[in-house]
Formats: sequence, C-alpha cells, structure tokens
Amino acid sequence: MSEQKSLLVELGTEELPVKALPGLAQAFFDGVITALEKRGIGFERGDAKPLYTPRRLAVLLPAVDVEQPEQKSEVLGPYLNIALDANGAPTKALEGFAAKAGIDWTALERTTDGKGERFVHRAVKPGAKTADLLADIVREALAGMPIPKPMRWGAHEYAFARPVHWLVLLLGKDVVPAQVLGVTSDRMSRGHRFEHDKPVWINDPGDYVMALQGAKVLVDPDARRARIVAEVKKAAAQAGGSARITDDNLEQVVCLTEWPAAVLCSFESAFLAVPQEALIETMEINQKFFPVLSDGGKLTEHFIGIANIESQNVDEVRKGYERVIRPRFSDAKFFFDEDLKQGLVSMGNGLKTVTYQAKLGSVADKVARVAALAETIAAQVGADPEQARKAALLAKNDLQSRMVNEFPELQGIAGRHYALAAGEPKEIALAIDEAYQPRFAGDDIALSPLGKVLAIAERLDTLAGGFAAGLKPTGNKDPFALRRNALGLARTVIESGFNLDVRQLIYKAIELLPDVVQPHADRNTETMGLDLYDFILDRLRGYYADKGVPAAHFNAVAELKPASLYDFDTRLDAIGTFATLQEAEALAAANKRIGNILKKADIAIPHAVDRALLTDPAESALAEAVEAVLGETDEALHHHDYVTVLNHLARLRPQVDAFFDSVMVNADDPAVRANRLALLNRLADRFRAVAAIEHLST
Repeated sequence: MSEQKSLLVELGTEELPVKALPGLAQAFFDGVITALEKRGIGFERGDAKPLYTPRRLAVLLPAVDVEQPEQKSEVLGPYLNIALDANGAPTKALEGFAAKAGIDWTALERTTDGKGERFVHRAVKPGAKTADLLADIVREALAGMPIPKPMRWGAHEYAFARPVHWLVLLLGKDVVPAQVLGVTSDRMSRGHRFEHDKPVWINDPGDYVMALQGAKVLVDPDARRARIVAEVKKAAAQAGGSARITDDNLEQVVCLTEWPAAVLCSFESAFLAVPQEALIETMEINQKFFPVLSDGGKLTEHFIGIANIESQNVDEVRKGYERVIRPRFSDAKFFFDEDLKQGLVSMGNGLKTVTYQAKLGSVADKVARVAALAETIAAQVGADPEQARKAALLAKNDLQSRMVNEFPELQGIAGRHYALAAGEPKEIALAIDEAYQPRFAGDDIALSPLGKVLAIAERLDTLAGGFAAGLKPTGNKDPFALRRNALGLARTVIESGFNLDVRQLIYKAIELLPDVVQPHADRNTETMGLDLYDFILDRLRGYYADKGVPAAHFNAVAELKPASLYDFDTRLDAIGTFATLQEAEALAAANKRIGNILKKADIAIPHAVDRALLTDPAESALAEAVEAVLGETDEALHHHDYVTVLNHLARLRPQVDAFFDSVMVNADDPAVRANRLALLNRLADRFRAVAAIEHLST
C-alpha cells in the first residue's frame, strides 16, 4: 500500500457571495476529489466535507497517497498477416508500430482476439508524485466551479468569484510549490480580519481547524451554525422568549461570519401595532436578524443580531443594530397607518385600472371570475357561498396597498389585517390570507374551509386563463407559475378531502373567461379542459413519486382520468393495498392479456353472458364467480370503497387461471367466441371501474 499523508488546500479570498458560498465550497471540494480520482491517486475521505468562511474555501483530507500507482498501458498493433511477410520478416507496418513505441519489434508481445493473433505493446511506468500533480489538481478544480460572472483584478487574464489573496497547499508537513490565480502557495493562512489580523502558521493539515480557531475563525460551517443557534437561543431566553430561526436566515448568517457572537437588541413596542409579518420580513430579509417570539408565537419587541466579532463594547453594536432597523420599521408603520385610513374596500377601486394579462383583462375582471367560481365550489363542499363570494371580492384589494407595494411577500397577509380592521368576519379575513396557500413547495394548504375554497377558485382561474391565453409552460418558461398553481390546486383538493368534479370546474372556469380567449370550433371547451386536466395530472405524478408511490400504480389510475382528484387519491390507495396481495401479479398479467384479446376482437361483444353457450366447465365456473363478485361489489363501488372491490376481485384468481388453461377464447363458433369475449369484458370492466391494473404487470 502506498504511503499516505494528509492534504490541505485553502484558497483565501475577499468576501465571497453569501448565497453562493455553500455551492462554491461544495464544487471546490468535489472538484479536488474528482481530480484525484481521475489521476488514480488513492485517498481516505473519512468525515471530510467542504470547509469555508466568507474569506476562504478549503479542502482537508486525512490521508492521500503520496504518488500515483504504476501506470500500465496496452497499445494494440497489426495482426500477424499484416505485420510479417511470408518469410517471417517484419513489414513496414510492424516496424512503424515498434518505432512509435520506441522499442525493437522483437520486444513486442503478442495477443489474440476474435480476428486472430496480433502484436501488442505493453508498458509499465512509475506513477507520478502527488506533490507534482497538486497544482494542476487545484487549477482543474477551480476551473470547474460554477461562477456565472467571474471577477478580474490586476493586469492579468485569470478570474475568480472574488480576488484571491493567499493559497495554503500542504501535503503532510510539506508545502507543495504552486502558482494559482496569481498567488504562490505556502503554509500561512489568515486569521479573523479584526480579531486576529495576521498570518496563521499551519504546521500540518491536521492542525488546520484548531489553528484557525485560535485565530478566531471557525472554518467548519457546522461549528459556526451550532454556535449561532446556541447563542441565539441563549439570548432569546434572556428576553423571556424564543427565537425564530429559519433555515434560510441561519444559512446566510453562517456564510456572513467567521466568529459569530449574538447581541440581544430591542425596538419600541409601538411598532408591534404593525402586522408582525412585515416586521419579521424586515428583520430576516433585510438585516439577517433573528426575531424573538412569545410563548404564543407573537412577535416581541426583542430581536437578536449576529456580530462577526466579540466586541469589547457590545452596547455600541446593539445601538447600531437598533439604529439600522428603526427607519425600516417606521416606514412599515407609516404604510400600515395610511392603508388603514384608506380601507380595504376603497383599495379595490384601483384594480380596474391594473392589467392582469392583456387577453384576460384587468385584475378586477379576474376577481369577478374567481368570485363566481368560489360561490360554485363553496356550495359543493358545504361552505357558505355568500361568504366565499365576499372573500373573493376582497382578496386582491391589498395589491393596491402601500404595505404590499413595499413588501410584496405580504399579499393576502396584509389583506387579512385590513379586513379585520374593517370589521369583516374572521372567516373572511383568514380566507383572504389562506387563498395564497401553499405559497411555496412544502408549504401547508389552507386550513379553513373558506380559505380552501378561495385557493381552489384562484388557481382554477389562473390555470384556465393561462391555457386559453397561450401561456402553457414550455421548457423552463412558466411566467404565470402554472405548474406551481396546478400542484397547489391538486394538493388542496386532495388533502382537503373534497370530492369535487374538477373537470366540470375547469369547464366552468373556461366559460367565465373573456370572449377573446374563449375556445372556438377547432378547439372546444371540452378539448381545452381535458388538456388542462392532463396538465394537472402530470403535476401529480411528481407529488406521488415523492410519497413513494410507484409509477405503475399512478399510471393504473391516471389512465382512467377520474374527474375527482380526491377519488384519484382513493383509488391509488386501493391499488397500493391490492399490490401487496399474492394474487395481484397474476391478475394484473391476466388483465393485460384480456385487454389485448378484447382489442383484437373483430365481432360485436354482447353486454350480457348467455349461460346456454357456456360449454366448458372452466368458463362456467368463471362466469358464475364473476356474476357473484359483481353483485358483491356493486355497493362498495357505489361508496368508492375500492379496497373491498379489489379484494373481492382478487378471489377470482383460481377461476381466471383455470379459464386460460383450458378455454380457447377465439372459438370457431362466432356465438361462442362472442359469449366468451362478453365474459372477459364483464370481468375487465369491474377491474377498470377501479384502475387499469394491467400496469402492475411486469
């Protein structure tokens, strides 16, 4: 086994882009690993992972071979009938091959393949020293990094995400000489810009993490993350609350700091009159602060900032953070107060002048369509149609508010606050907010019945309008977020347990559209509706795949295109249960066989089975069993109890197997043949009343 030494590569830079930093670090790490593997250099990865701070990217591997293994090569030469003449002397072809290999032709070896015996040159040469390859390995890793807009600095041609200032390149205790991006490698890293602004001697790669920690730099992002969370929680507890720590905000703070320290701050309690979402948005998005919440989840007047330094004068840091946030809060309070003076109803007057989409009219036109849909849906799911219409008519008004103009993410949230201030019922106010749910992948659907109704109605109009106006997504282009809206619609219907006829609702949404986009003779409402329905089903494919549902199960139900997406889900559950039965595979295969037979039938198939034409005991047994199962499952099918239906059908396996073992379906007698086809058709129809189970056949 080759001798191994630890490896450290650290590239020191000016502050790297915050959101791109984890990706850059991972790409650099992966690039070094790939370059080592490409050269056949063995290494032990252990728990190695990307190490980084805003000012550095590092790769630390515990053990790397100090040299490549022997490099073996094999070059095939000419066949003997070409290489040697009749007297066994070398031809020019063989002499040329030997000259190219740099040896006499007599030193060549021979090998045999399917075409005969031929000459071959085999060679073994020592592997290169890893130290001699590391400069190219680092350059190769850097060249493969995803940097959309590389920066240039100084009078040279190379570029990187940010200017580069130092390079540490150690193999064991030895510095590996290299010139990369204008800097020369050595063993001197750099400490914290303010706490330890001087070089840091790295004696050995194994000392790297602790040496930097002594220089006030936590180079391990997990260590910084843990320190931030611990300090934030401690500071929040001092304020008598708990910190709101979102993954996105935490990751950005991790990428902004090298030696994080929490600072507990506060603001005037008068600002708490503003919707807390606006204040939280300002703290997290604009300043990367952590809000402090009460036990009930309400925002308190405290927040926590993370300094990149352990200040000797924490009060001054605190004052700075509080001074930065106050103007933003003052603006939010001004917007909120002015919006309250205007009132939610008055805001809606301006929607007539705002274009939703050139072919689909104004936002006010869209609101009217959504209101009509909401009224229809509410009546079908047991919600109050009048409240649904009222909520829909108010739901977009906050788009004209100063608050939403400043904080677009507060659409619906601001409307909820303004509706409550205007004295609207809580159900309507909540629905205005929940109409936007799910707002993002993984978000919850609306919780209230009225919110669910609005969420469905809103997405139905968006989808119908998008398809009618020719905005169906192509490739990566989806300007109206129709894919997201389709999945949001499907999730809301399914997870709410609403047994709605989605196809009919799609048709209604299309009929409510302006005349300019109404379907014409060559493309009627039904055709467009089915196209949109298929689009929604396609979104569900990924949704169920994420839940672990096999594609075959999904296809078995999707082929039937149930009008109700909730019914779709119910059938899918039943297929999942059926697939666990011992009989499932055989019955699925039989169903596929039956389907193929019925497709090829060249005669009319009767609806009923004529018992007088049943001549074979096996077909009589199957006919009797099928009729019994039909009677036993009618009630279950009526109540959408698909598990019971499939369980009864599963009991038919012995009769189905016996039928195919002894009965010739395509009998010479046309009447007998038609009767047997009728029997198979009745069986297949009952299976297809649940799903196309032939998809389960491998």
